Amino acid sequence: MADAIHLYKGLEVHPLVYLHVPTRPGFAPDYDEGFDAAVRIREPDGDSFNARSRVFRLHVDAPFLSAGDARRASTAYGELLIDKCVPGKTIWDGE
Repeated sequence: MADAIHLYKGLEVHPLVYLHVPTRPGFAPDYDEGFDAAVRIREPDGDSFNARSRVFRLHVDAPFLSAGDARRASTAYGELLIDKCVPGKTIWDGE
């Protein structure tokens, strides 16, 4: 899957999608169990060592049925976190 970077209000939003049940060695991935998601919000900076970044996990009741659903939810959650950031604080200050 291609790395989908979305620029929102000057910050990079990276959806992170992974299998709900990790693949065991020697077995095929079980896509039927669904997907979990997180989002990385990062400052766009040419020097990746100095750019601030933070990962936020999506807390949902059940796994997403498809990777696409998880990716869309992850992107939307990242935008929501940026939008609800209190004036005078930054996304790096915590939830």
